Order: sequence, then C-alpha cells, then structure tokens
Amino acid sequence: MDIVLIGRNEAARLPAVLSALAGTGARTVYVDSGSTDDSREIVATAGVPVVPLDLAVPFTAARARNAGAAEFDDPAPYLHFFDGDCVAAPGWLAEARAFLDAHPDHAMVTGWAAEEHPGRSVYNRLIDWEWKAPAGPVNSATGNMLLRRAAFDAVGGFDPAFIASEEEDLCLRLIAAGWRLERLPRLMVHHDAAMTTLSAWWRRTERAGHGLAQLAAKHGHARLRERRRAWLLGGALPLAFLLMLPWVPGLALALLLLYPLSGARGYRALRKDQVPPRDALAFAALFTLAKLPTLQGMLRYHLRRATGRDLALIEYRRPS
Repeated sequence: MDIVLIGRNEAARLPAVLSALAGTGARTVYVDSGSTDDSREIVATAGVPVVPLDLAVPFTAARARNAGAAEFDDPAPYLHFFDGDCVAAPGWLAEARAFLDAHPDHAMVTGWAAEEHPGRSVYNRLIDWEWKAPAGPVNSATGNMLLRRAAFDAVGGFDPAFIASEEEDLCLRLIAAGWRLERLPRLMVHHDAAMTTLSAWWRRTERAGHGLAQLAAKHGHARLRERRRAWLLGGALPLAFLLMLPWVPGLALALLLLYPLSGARGYRALRKDQVPPRDALAFAALFTLAKLPTLQGMLRYHLRRATGRDLALIEYRRPS
C-alpha cells in the first residue's frame, strides 16, 4: 500500500497525523500546497518525502493528490489518500485493505470521520454529524479513501480542474467504469475542522456550491435536487420577494414563510435521526441558510467559467 498525504498550513496537526501513519509499512509521501507555516519542515523531520507544488499553478487538492500518486515509480496495488487535518484511526488501514482484498469488484473503500472537538462550536458538531453517513454502497467519498491503484489510473486519477467535490467526480467516473464503492461502518479518521465562526462556515458552504456547479457541468445529473433547492431558496425566492414587495407586500411577506417551513422539515428529520433538540434546531437553521452561500458558490463557478478565469481555491481556514 502507498499513502499520499496532502496539506496546506497544517503544522499544528501534522505531528499527530504522521504518528498515526508511522509503523504501517506503507510508503508515504506528503504533497504541500504552498504552506506558509512549518508544515514542510515537520514532515521532512519525520523522514517523509515532501513534494512541493509549483506556486505558479493554482492549487487544488485534486492536483496535489495526483502529484503524490505520481511519485511512486513502482506503485503498490492499493493507494490511500489522507488529508493533512485527518488522523488515521487504529486498525483502519488493515481493515480497509482486507475489504478490497475480499471484494475484487470494488475500487474504493472509505469509512467514518469524527470531529476531535465537536464541543467547540455548532459548526464542528454539524460537520461531525455530516460525517456519519450511512454505511454500505456509496457514490461519493471524502478525501480520505483507499483505492485500487489500477482502477484509479484507468479513469485518469483526480480532475485537477476541480477546487471542490473532486472526490465525488472521481467516484462517479469509477462507477461509470463499472466499479463498486463502499463505506464501512467504522471509524476511519479523526478530523479537526477548527470551525468556530459563521464566516468560515459560509466560505466552506460556498466552496461546496462551487463544487456542485462544476459536477453538474461535467456530469449533468449530479445532485440535481440539491442544486434545485439552492436555486429556489437561495435565488428565486429572494428575487421574487424583492420584486413583489412594492406591489403586493402581503404576498411577498407570505413567500418568506417558505424558509421556516424548510427549517421545520429539516428539524423533524434531524430529530428522527436522534439529534438533540438544541443541535437539531441549529442544524436546521444552518441547512436553510446554506442555500445562500451554496448558490453564491454555484454562481461563482459559472462566472469563472464564462470569463475563463482560473478556478482558484476558496479557503475558509487560516494557517494553524
């Protein structure tokens, strides 16, 4: 097994990340995307090869992962990707490899992530809840996954043009090639979102919206319902409210009731999923509000595409 670790300004987290990978027997490389902290020095001191990306080319996680994969002249049968803010759980690598050994029709296996500090903010708790997606067959994954190297190479690796949702793009291409993908019902990594402000959550959600639009441009059908809801609640409804307000203010105000109705539906679903009432209320509010930054990200992608501008990163976290 080969391991590709990617990161940008993760100096505070890398010691624990590297410690969890030590002694696995897997060859490991670290790809750095222009860190301005001590990330590269920390990794080099641990004896792991460092691959710095060219600063002249826009950074993307997809580009970093491809660069790491290309470092192995004699690739192992399996290739695991880890993000620099994720610490591998004990036993994960062995169990993931055993799964692919036993299932030759599967190209990828992933697992659950858990936030290290869910108590520090509602945003961390929301992300922790989002990580616990149902186990079983999947059509997408996070950046932490074990892949069959032959399948990864056959579909051309990650698309470096994606600044977000590159993992889902890869998964969709693997499925189109006839492979199956699986999420195991066990912990894979400990993650540190370190998200404590509304602005950081907004930027992260905007980036996700950018990825949604880019997926749609490439695959057409990808997450159609989610995109429609963003257009409706994030764009069409606010526009209709503004246009109607001077002429039919009562009807315009009535339109705004769609927001609490959407939130109430989300709250009921969260409570059904055993989310505590206080968190369910906060999560439902964020899900409703998320339509605005999601649409913002979608529009940003279409504007960049129309003007031919580089698809630069949308960062939401400061250097550690």
